[in-house]
Amino acid sequence: MDLRRNLHTRLAPLAALTVAAALVSSCGGGGSGPEDAIRQLSQVDYGKPYIGMRKDEVLRCAGQPRSRIPAGKTTETLVYHYTGGGPVPSSGEGNKQKATCTASLTFEKDTLVRVSYAHMDVRSPYDWQSEDDPKKAEEMRRSEVPSCVFSLPRCPRT
Repeated sequence: MDLRRNLHTRLAPLAALTVAAALVSSCGGGGSGPEDAIRQLSQVDYGKPYIGMRKDEVLRCAGQPRSRIPAGKTTETLVYHYTGGGPVPSSGEGNKQKATCTASLTFEKDTLVRVSYAHMDVRSPYDWQSEDDPKKAEEMRRSEVPSCVFSLPRCPRT
């Protein structure tokens, strides 16, 4: 009896993930299936290790942002454009390398609460559905959507 209860306890999370994947995949259309749903459910949140950092810490290791967007008295979003793993301070000569990613770091009361990042050439995985040329539509459907990872490579985390 204990063995069956132990097995049930260990398999319950896997069963829940399988059901969630099935539900998510049944909502999508146009080529997204269970594999895509499982991939999306198991994606790593690369910004999570930095949540809770102070704004001055981020500015020290990521440099000055491309822009600052205030929202109210205590909220501000810093927007970075970068190539590679994440924003780093510029060398002062002006980065000649074209940025491929953008990251928005939202601070509330000078504490990082949210990180959003995306490829500059991001497109919807469903864009192929509005393409008139069937060959081009199929090529778009099969191609990977550009993506980015995020880190603050010069920000030590303990």
